[in-house]
Amino acid sequence: MAIPNGAGGYQLGDGNVGEAQLSVQGAPTLLSADVTLTAAQISNGLFTVDSAADITATLPTVALLEADVNSAKVNTSLDFAVVNIDSAYQVTFAVGTGWSIVGSAIVLEATSGQFRARKTSDTTWTLYRIA
Repeated sequence: MAIPNGAGGYQLGDGNVGEAQLSVQGAPTLLSADVTLTAAQISNGLFTVDSAADITATLPTVALLEADVNSAKVNTSLDFAVVNIDSAYQVTFAVGTGWSIVGSAIVLEATSGQFRARKTSDTTWTLYRIA
């Protein structure tokens, strides 16, 4: 496949070196106790953690996710980041019905984690720890 030269494909920005790539980011979702996440919270893309104990964040069932992200095709993905500002407690991601997790599901104290959710079939998604 040829690389687009600007006349036959889409180019992000106009190629200037150092050009800032801007996007919209809603306020982060605070995790402070055990919770079942919503599709909207995952789609927002950013979580902070500040709690009084270790917590578990359970992914929504695939059925609930698909109700809000209903145009997703197999191999669609979305990313989210977790910033654990708590110096004493960690957050663990747990599966909802239809999910599997690859890699560490734990974001330790005073660290961050990056995750990619990928639709793997019409009824399943996989959460990958990517950083």
